[in-house]
Amino acid sequence: MQVFRGFRHPGVAPACALTIGNFDGVHRGHQAMLALLQTEARQRGLPSCVLTFEPHPRDYFAALTKKPDLAPARIGTLRDKLSELAACGVAQTIVLPFDGRLASQSPEEFIQNVLVDGLRARYVLVGDDFRFGARRAGDYAMLDAAGDARGFDVARMNSYEVHGLRVSSSAVREALAEGRMADAHTLLGRPYTISGHVVHGRKLGRALGASAPGQDDGFRTLNLRFKHWKPAASGIFAVLVHGLSDRPLPGVANLGVRPSLDANDVNGGRVLLETHCLEWPSHLGTEGAYGKIVRVELLHKLHDELRYTSLEALTAGIAKDGRDARAFFASTHAETHRQTTRDRI
Repeated sequence: MQVFRGFRHPGVAPACALTIGNFDGVHRGHQAMLALLQTEARQRGLPSCVLTFEPHPRDYFAALTKKPDLAPARIGTLRDKLSELAACGVAQTIVLPFDGRLASQSPEEFIQNVLVDGLRARYVLVGDDFRFGARRAGDYAMLDAAGDARGFDVARMNSYEVHGLRVSSSAVREALAEGRMADAHTLLGRPYTISGHVVHGRKLGRALGASAPGQDDGFRTLNLRFKHWKPAASGIFAVLVHGLSDRPLPGVANLGVRPSLDANDVNGGRVLLETHCLEWPSHLGTEGAYGKIVRVELLHKLHDELRYTSLEALTAGIAKDGRDARAFFASTHAETHRQTTRDRI
């Protein structure tokens, strides 16, 4: 998949079948829309194209009005969104910066400047609640009429439901905020995952576990930055880590701002996913994970972030989280084994 920041690039396709949206999480509703887009694109001999925005429009208005509560919690990073769009077969994605200029465009200007002159769309697929232009004044009827006048087809996809529940980014955010990881899995069609490059931290974990039984090498962690200040999920999780070995590695992870650490650490003030692998690959040594791209599946929430009053209490808390994560994986393995045995019978 080709990715462009804006549409004024020579590599952008001269015509396309297009869908527009924020696609936070790329959930099952998004996936159904992208499958329909792919079908229409093939029938028309056009490349499929997604137009998305960064920052999220509501992030922009939250900053503009100094009302941070208006910003939605972010399900996934831009990296993960682009990865999932590529997995859905999208040919090109246009990441359009959402700024004052774009926010002030009237619906008619957006249609002419972006859809017609910028992307030369021949087919436009939107959701049933699609709104666009300044003050969200544009709707499906306006877009459909413009398409009829300017020579592009317009289609609308109804809401996607699973077990009677409308699949939406809001529903995924709610499930993640409440720690309902199985429900998030159902809505997303996959485990909730965060990926990124492993970055350096304070390396405090190496020292913390030195006095803990069985932790001679400390609680070594993989640090991934979540590049948004308001993640949809937070807390301590049992996880699986992909990218360090030929199989996923069980682990325990903290997603959040690490309230027990001071704000002057190298990642101070940033949301971080800190993952301790319960089984560390020996071939990596102590430094071999830095710079690698890993993918972390958050499978089960153990508890919210806690503030510990001392390093000793923090050490004990991390050790307990490790034990609880091991117990989760042991019970999951046992349940899988029982199910497999019943299936054979």
